[in-house]
Order: sequence, then structure tokens, then C-alpha cells
Amino acid sequence: MASITVRNLDAPVKDRLRQLAARNGVSMEEQLRMMIRDGVATDPLSGGVEPAGLGRSAQGPAENASGVSMAGSASLAGRRILLIIGGGIAAYKSLDLIRRLRERGAAVRCVMTAAAQEFVTPLSVGALSADHVFTDLFDRQAEHDIGHIRLSREADLIVVAPATADLMAKLANGLANDLASTVLLATDKQVVLAPAMNPRMWSHKATRRNLATLRGDGIVFVGPNAGEMAESGEAGAGRMAEPLEIVAAVETLLDRAPKPLAGRRIIVTSGPTHEPIDPVRYIANRSSGKQGHAIAAALARLGADVRLVSGPVSIADPAGVNTVHVERAEEMRDAVEELLPADAAIFVAAVADWRTSASAQQKIKKQADSGPPSLQMVENPDILAGIGHHRQRPYLVVGFAAETQNLLANAQAKLARKGADFIVANDVSPEGGVMGGDRNRVRIVSKAGVEEWPEMSKDAVAAKLADLVAERLKSVEV
Repeated sequence: MASITVRNLDAPVKDRLRQLAARNGVSMEEQLRMMIRDGVATDPLSGGVEPAGLGRSAQGPAENASGVSMAGSASLAGRRILLIIGGGIAAYKSLDLIRRLRERGAAVRCVMTAAAQEFVTPLSVGALSADHVFTDLFDRQAEHDIGHIRLSREADLIVVAPATADLMAKLANGLANDLASTVLLATDKQVVLAPAMNPRMWSHKATRRNLATLRGDGIVFVGPNAGEMAESGEAGAGRMAEPLEIVAAVETLLDRAPKPLAGRRIIVTSGPTHEPIDPVRYIANRSSGKQGHAIAAALARLGADVRLVSGPVSIADPAGVNTVHVERAEEMRDAVEELLPADAAIFVAAVADWRTSASAQQKIKKQADSGPPSLQMVENPDILAGIGHHRQRPYLVVGFAAETQNLLANAQAKLARKGADFIVANDVSPEGGVMGGDRNRVRIVSKAGVEEWPEMSKDAVAAKLADLVAERLKSVEV
């Protein structure tokens, strides 16, 4: 079977594909796969709808078959990012970061420290950035027009990833003995650092002092995250943030779009809850938190002060959002009530309906010939209904209905019972792949009726829902 690769496409087609992928939050290869899949699904050979390609759209001029808007440009189109790559094993992530930034339309120019070149090569960095890679402060060709000053001023934003302890120390103390540190000292632009180092280095008093100094100087930090280190047996805080986390921070900092939700405080719940049975077992569901986190991020991009209450998930906190982490349904309810008053509340979390009446303090052991233990179950608090009828009820209350059958009937009943303004209903049957997946197809159920949205990425659903919230809150005084 023949294969199709992005590099085989004409340049104008690749540019359009890059824009679509950026708006949909996926790679160009994944965008191409989605479009092929959607096109085949319409089955034009049997007289169905013509598949949407890179030009004409089956959904009309506004969207393609994947639910991605064809209007406008990539989120970072026309933006110039200077990426400084420090020396550390996390430098390999910088290669993916370059690709992610360029997918969104950014021009990426790179500076590499001498140590960084021990981990990734200028050849690889240059191939991905499609630009010259700068490595030497005393490069005669680059410095004939004061290259380090030009590099520091021509960018819209400077990102340091990985930001080593050494680079942080140089910047905090005003040292400039190589190209990277000189550029950082000479810039008048916003600087973003993505630290990466051993946990003990991150927790060292000197690093903490430098961190406080840099934050006081207005430097923005993304990460570090906690987890396993490259060194065997090492774990803790110090892992460099993932490329998409850094991209989200860059998008937020460079976003000059109107902020219709500025001054609004919005609560969002996301993810599952875990209800303990004993110290090692719990009741849960398959929610990944992707949709709730995407909604929180989309609201923040529109200027809202978003307070996210998240159950246990394996994805990063969205950039620009204040996140409260909880485990159980009762903890989620308490956290939401503490965040009142708010202008709106959106309940995306898949809260466990039941919990055991009492969690065992020790692991419940299997007893030979005695059968499984009997668990006494009690109902968890109904967080949506509690806020829908609360004395401090937000002006706008939105709930989610994840159903496997009778979707609209169950959503309409939930709307009436919970005191919500509208319900976002989605079919989570196993064959749909919504739970844990990257795409969704929802229906907006309100007293006015049902509005059906096409299948699209969860990020696209989030953006469209955020616009709907902004429209609903437009007439409400701040």
C-alpha cells in the first residue's frame, strides 16, 4: 500500500494543513489522518456528502469535516520566538517544542549553549527551525551587526527550554559570558523559563533564591513538573514541562485577541473522582479530564479568572488557570462552594455517583472460601444540583451529561432536575472513544431546545463553549 507524507504535499497545501492542525491542537500528520478518516466516513462513492478537503468544506464555509474553522490563521502566525536551549538531557524536548511552535505559525530562531550541543546537534535544531542556529558569542559573521543585540530585540518572546540551574543563576545575577546569557541580559522582551534539573538542584537554597529573584524581575516560569528523572533512581520536582505546556504559556502571553470574559470569575470542574474502598482500591471512572481542562484553558484565553477544581488526572494543569486538586466527590463539592461567588460554573467532572459508607483503614484481604466482601454504598453529593439551587448560584450554570443511551431524554431530565441553564450532552458509549480520547461530539440542551454540534477536537469544543459562555454573560454587569 502506498503511503502519503506531509513532505510530499505542495507548499500552499502544507501551509493550510499547518494552520488547521494548529487550530485543532494536533500535529500535521494527525490532522491529515483525521481529514482522510472523515472523508472516507462520508462515502462519496455511495452518493453521500462530498468529503471536506483542504479547500471546500462539507460543513459549509465556516468549518471542515473535522469541525475546525477554516477562517483566520494559526494561533502564533507572524510571531517570532527566540528559543534558547540549555544543556541538559531535556534538550531533546526542545526539538518537539520547535515543531509545535512552527505548527502554530510561529517563526522560531534558536540559540544553543555549548552544553546543549552535547545533547542535541545544531543540525537537528536547524532542520526543524528552518533557520540558522546561533551558538557563538564571537561569531564574526553574526556579530558584524551586533548579532546578540539583534537576536534579543527582534523576537516577540524569548523561551529558555531547558532552563538549567546555571542559566537561571547567570540571569538572576546579571552574568553574560556566552551568547545565551548575553542575549538574555540584552533583551527588552518577555522571557519564559522552563526549568529542568535534578530535584536536589531545584530545591537547593541557591536555586530558590535565584527563582525568587527572577520572578521578582517579571520572568515567567512553566514547570518544572514532578516525576522520574533521567538518572536511575532519581525522582521529584525538576522535569522540564512538556512542549505543549510551554506552547500554551507562549500562546497566552502573546494573545492580543479581545477578552470578552475579562473581569469574570468562572469555576470549572474536571476529571474523575476516586472514592476509596481501602488504602489501595477505589471506585472511579474513565474520565481523562481532557475536555474539562480544555474548557478551563479556553475560558482563560478569553480573559476569565478561571478556578479549576480537578480530580485525579494524568494531564498537566492548564496554563493561566488556578487549579485546586481534589480526590473525592465530597472534596470537590467543598472546593467548589469555597470558590463562590462566581459569574459562571461549568461542571465537566465525571463525579462518582456512589462511595462506600466507610473506607477500610487496612487493605481488605481475600479470604479463602468466604467470597467477596460486602460493600455498603451511599450516594455522593450532587455537586451540579447543589450549585444550581445554591443561594449564591452563579448567573450561568452549565452541566455535562455523559450517557450511553437515551442521550437527549436523559439530558433534558437532568436540565430540569439540576437547575442548570444548559446541559452539554455527549454519548460516551465505548465505540465512540470519547472517554480518554481527543475528540467529542456534543449537543447543547436548554429550555430553548437542542443545538447539535459536529464532531470536533475537544479543544475546538472548548473554544466554542467558551464563546457561548461569553455571549451569555455579555449582558450581565461585572
